Amino acid sequence: MKDTITVGLLGLGTVGSGVIEILEDHKESIQHKTGCNVTIKTVLVNNLSKPRDLKNTSTKLTDRYEDITQDPEIDVVVEVMGGIDHTLTILREAIENGKHIVTANKDLVAQHGDELFEASYRNKCDLFYEASVAGGIPIIRSILDGLSSDKIRKMMGIVNGTTNYILTKMTKEGVDFDAVLKEAQELGFAEADPTADVDGLDAARKMTILSILGFSMPFNLEDVEIKGIRGISLADIQYAEQLGYSVKLIGVAEHDDTGVAVSVEPTLLPIEHPLSSVNDEYNAVYVYGDAVGETMFYGPGAGKLPTATAVVSDLIAVVKSLRLGTSGTAYVQPQFSKQVKEKKDQLTKKYMRLHVHDQPGMLMELTKIFAQYGISFDQIIQREADKDDERELMMVTHQVSEEDFQRAYNDLESLSSIRSVDSVFRVEGSN
Repeated sequence: MKDTITVGLLGLGTVGSGVIEILEDHKESIQHKTGCNVTIKTVLVNNLSKPRDLKNTSTKLTDRYEDITQDPEIDVVVEVMGGIDHTLTILREAIENGKHIVTANKDLVAQHGDELFEASYRNKCDLFYEASVAGGIPIIRSILDGLSSDKIRKMMGIVNGTTNYILTKMTKEGVDFDAVLKEAQELGFAEADPTADVDGLDAARKMTILSILGFSMPFNLEDVEIKGIRGISLADIQYAEQLGYSVKLIGVAEHDDTGVAVSVEPTLLPIEHPLSSVNDEYNAVYVYGDAVGETMFYGPGAGKLPTATAVVSDLIAVVKSLRLGTSGTAYVQPQFSKQVKEKKDQLTKKYMRLHVHDQPGMLMELTKIFAQYGISFDQIIQREADKDDERELMMVTHQVSEEDFQRAYNDLESLSSIRSVDSVFRVEGSN
């Protein structure tokens, strides 16, 4: 039985330096919990000439990934450098050489998880990825272990800190989207290219991972309906408040007898809903189970030490498996074939904001179209618009199928009284 587990670290950015910091600062505690030393032998970096502040002078820096993947002394590869294609190549080689893997890369896990899991299983290696979803929140381990005896029906949450920060600032300070996005980029909460965050792709990748684990089905990113926050205006946030709601980017994965529906989209939540109070860069995930009922997991969704904490927790799990001789047994293939809900079976409430010409019978024409598809309204607010001959309508439907709502929405184009449909969002619960 080895007294020391040797690690190769891919990436020395924010999270990578956090991993080194935690391993150094918590060295005695980790040794007590695992029964052995955990040491980083080699770190892959892009620029060898860049000055680094490494406390452990025995740690080697390299710009060749083969120095890690092909080193027989390295037991575990920790990947925190991001990227997909090149990173996939590196991890494939590491697994084929018998290395256990810990990764924080949600893009890679969402798109190539099946391939990596199968390779790990074939080579009797562990592959852990707790940090890939919701940063420091142990949501993956909770689903796999803590809730493994339950049947999960629904997972719903805020899983992207950047968009939550933007929506929080818009709500609390009345600042428009473009101004808040620029501020978030300056503070480091948003990337220079914020597309993956604000267009919902980052959250969709995380919901893909949660859906695979929660429902034991082989989902992929293409199964997720995605709508980002670029179209949200201050008017929508203010009108939502008048209707008794907050606006959040929410990922939802629901499972019933008709199948599973997974989506990421701007959503109106009742003001009193716990997720409405999750602000700034924080994340939270609701899990509904048959036996446990409702549970909520809340915490920092990103950041140096929260994410590094999840990475090191996975590393500890790998070390324990090595010590117990149970490596490569953690992965369980999905139990069920994929069952994606048809649009007619996807039921939800909808919020619409539209501008209409102020003319007699306008509202009757509008409601008649929706009535054709069995759609009724829970709330309707009518306000004066900027132009004298126009009105602004805010409407919340009762529960409706996605199929029927889309048909009604398409029919709105035939109405001469409709000037524009400005917003369409999902609504969760009642205000």
